[in-house]
Amino acid sequence: MSLASAPSDLSDLRDYAFEWALVDVETSGLVPRRDRVLSVAVVTLGPDGEQTGEFSTLLDPGCDPGPVHVHGLTAERLRVAPAFEQVAERIGALLEGRVLVAHNAQFDYDFLAHEFARAGLRLPVDRRLCTLALNRRVDPPTDDLKLGTLAAHYGVPQLKAHDALDDTRVLAGVLRASLRAAAGLDLPLPLVACPPRQDPRFAPKPPKTPCAFRNPGRLTPGGPLVQGMKIAVTGETGTARADLVLRGVAAGLNMMGSVSRHTSALVANEPSGGSAKARRARAEGVPVIDESAFLRLLGDVRPGTPHEGAAIPEPARPPHPVPAPEPARPPHPVPPTPAAVPDRGLAPVREPAPAPEPAPPSSPARPPHPVPPTPAAVPDRGLAPVREPAPAPEPAPPSSPALPAVPAPREPDAGGAAGPKPGAKRSAKPRGPLTGRRVLVLGGTHPDAVAARTRVVELGGAAAINLSAGVTDVVVLDGGHGDRRLARITELLLPVHDAAWLVAPVVTQASGAEGRRAAAHVLPRGGVVDLPLPRGRGPADRWTVTASWAQQTACEIDVVAFVLDEDEQVSFDEDFVFYGAPENPGGTVRLLSDGPTEQTVSVDLATLPPSARKVVVAAAIDGSPAFGDVGALHIVSGPGTSAAALAQATLDAATTERTMLLAEIYRRGESWRLRAVGQGYDHGLGALARGYGVDVTD
Repeated sequence: MSLASAPSDLSDLRDYAFEWALVDVETSGLVPRRDRVLSVAVVTLGPDGEQTGEFSTLLDPGCDPGPVHVHGLTAERLRVAPAFEQVAERIGALLEGRVLVAHNAQFDYDFLAHEFARAGLRLPVDRRLCTLALNRRVDPPTDDLKLGTLAAHYGVPQLKAHDALDDTRVLAGVLRASLRAAAGLDLPLPLVACPPRQDPRFAPKPPKTPCAFRNPGRLTPGGPLVQGMKIAVTGETGTARADLVLRGVAAGLNMMGSVSRHTSALVANEPSGGSAKARRARAEGVPVIDESAFLRLLGDVRPGTPHEGAAIPEPARPPHPVPAPEPARPPHPVPPTPAAVPDRGLAPVREPAPAPEPAPPSSPARPPHPVPPTPAAVPDRGLAPVREPAPAPEPAPPSSPALPAVPAPREPDAGGAAGPKPGAKRSAKPRGPLTGRRVLVLGGTHPDAVAARTRVVELGGAAAINLSAGVTDVVVLDGGHGDRRLARITELLLPVHDAAWLVAPVVTQASGAEGRRAAAHVLPRGGVVDLPLPRGRGPADRWTVTASWAQQTACEIDVVAFVLDEDEQVSFDEDFVFYGAPENPGGTVRLLSDGPTEQTVSVDLATLPPSARKVVVAAAIDGSPAFGDVGALHIVSGPGTSAAALAQATLDAATTERTMLLAEIYRRGESWRLRAVGQGYDHGLGALARGYGVDVTD
């Protein structure tokens, strides 16, 4: 069978010549640590694009196969198939020494990683390439970036969707065509280095259940425990630590792995001990009770206030009578926690660790979020911008001290990325001579480039930061004629302008513009839009925010996410999603590494617990460079990983910032909203995390 109608010979693309292993898996669900692989197919290609091998098989997962209506694989069909461990070595031999390729490659890679871990084997993959991420760089004129859509665009025949082998054959044709398109634009491939994943933290583990109750505040002397109180435990305990945690959870308490100013009480038999939690409790004035007092109070936990929309559970009582403390035993290890970021310098603190520095008196309560004029509705795109000014997040309760280590943001200099000021006049509809255009700015000083990109947005256009097939115009500032991309831009016959063009631009119809999809709605800094209501649990309800930056960027940039409650704090440390812990316990928020200059945060709006009021997406630079050295970050947002982006924004920090708030997805009554933030800070990611209640070590 021919893999594609397009030419398969890639021997002339020497810069894109690799040994490839194209993979597709069908699974029982969407969570790799919980669900299983039902079928797998691998097609290998040589550097010239010719097929060199092929293997596919159904697999017996030993569990319910999940959505049969999607993949068509019934339990009866799978019962006679081999288990994964029986074919793991054969699959590994096809992957060894090759670049793994898949459409949404992290999904397939993570599922294979967990299956190899269960089999006790090493997944022999050092690098992977995502054809979805590659086509986001290419930006072909398609309605979306689904595999079937790209196959139709590139002329690749597709016979049976959701069949692993046919999908892999289609993927081969899409890869060949995508490599040719990337070569035509002189784009670097978004290859992702893959760390070894045979360690225990990639084995299945049960999710942590979010607490159903709001935090009522601190434990008062002589007062009772109340459902929703945040309780931490430190030091040696007579009762097994895991048992104490389970009893607290059963009683409706929010058992935490760390201490912050929102902690209600710390359980410690040695309150003057030197653990990080004890030191932090003393610094924050958190009440400390011993184990016997905690067990006694567990016998009469008072009802709490459920989070809005949460079901009210039965009155909580300890699962069995509370005994007197037993004689001290050797301490039990703390349950596994998110692992440190390999060579990235960030990990949730587990005892012991130094207490963070107290916040300076001048620290603001939280980063202010200006609410500038909002854009007009997007016709027929399922995304309606807010027509009334969106209120700023509610202020912290009077008893809440300032967020630690989060200084007030600096206003950018004139021509910076501050965006429209609050209260500026609204326009009923985004209009301008650059509406529907994507403009790439080359050269110039950082302030000059920021001013040019800001002007593009003011004129109704979108500011690009990388060359793609979607770029319609190029503006060259001082020094831009030395940019290596200009030669390819000239070959592509793109209109090239100087800075004066942005005063009153005259545009011409871009080549191929008649076949392009409608452009994603452009948000200014602070712009807010309503998101479509979740329809139920499914891929379309995983709203994504993808951040990208200049492909010439040499420094490491980490995209992270925080799931916050009513107090603008994480409910537990694991709601800090980052490189070393790319998924929170419920799997509602995930970090996807799509390439060295692109990362995605995926949020399942339908299954976020009622306690989650906001998801903050941020970026941080690892090391000494600042966002002034990197330049603009571009964010796009839409439903699912391969749907067309419905909203976009280009965010320029000022000069010295090392962390930057990119976007917020937050509740507004029964609906959700997205805000493009674009606010930078001089401090590092550790200080930002501490401000949201996460204990980290630098």
